[in-house]
Amino acid sequence: MSHGHSHGGGSCCHGDDPEEPPERRGQAWGLYLRIDRERLECLNERREGSGKLVFRAWEDRGDRQQFVESDDDEELLFNIPFTGNVKLKGIIVMGEDGDTHPSEMRLFKNVPHMSFDDAAREPDQTFSLNHDVTGELEYPTKIARFSSIHHLSIHFSKNFGAETTKIFYIGLRGEWTEAHRHEVTICNYEAAANPADHRIDQITPQTHFIS
Repeated sequence: MSHGHSHGGGSCCHGDDPEEPPERRGQAWGLYLRIDRERLECLNERREGSGKLVFRAWEDRGDRQQFVESDDDEELLFNIPFTGNVKLKGIIVMGEDGDTHPSEMRLFKNVPHMSFDDAAREPDQTFSLNHDVTGELEYPTKIARFSSIHHLSIHFSKNFGAETTKIFYIGLRGEWTEAHRHEVTICNYEAAANPADHRIDQITPQTHFIS
């Protein structure tokens, strides 16, 4: 399997670390637990709700019964809101060993409810993807650019030549912190002035007649 070529600032590296036990590896890919699934969107999914299935535990990535497939063409667009602030460090994209595997991934930060028209803008990072059928290839993000995000959009713009795109697993690695909510104090100012506060001394002009 080939590794490591990139376009537009993205590259991949093999995820295997012989010194890292599997249980710790699974914990590292636990950001799926911090996704607000009620608000997660997948545009152009063939089966409604199937886009949510690909975000699951790293240990369950091999479940081939859970996948999302595009509908009208090869594009898929995920809008992923988080339940706090996230520092995103890496992404895994697992598909089939064929033309339905996505070949390009474009990332956008903090743009909720993106549409395909919105995705025409310049992404925050782009990756050229390799075939990954085991969920072992990690694509490291530019951490400084993704150090404080509350929403992530992932646009799969093309695949290796098939009419539709199929994805079995998307892994997200990083750190999560609880969002702090600041109380907003609204001050009501006096709408009308009190006449007693603005007393005006009346001056009556006097007319003097000169005889």
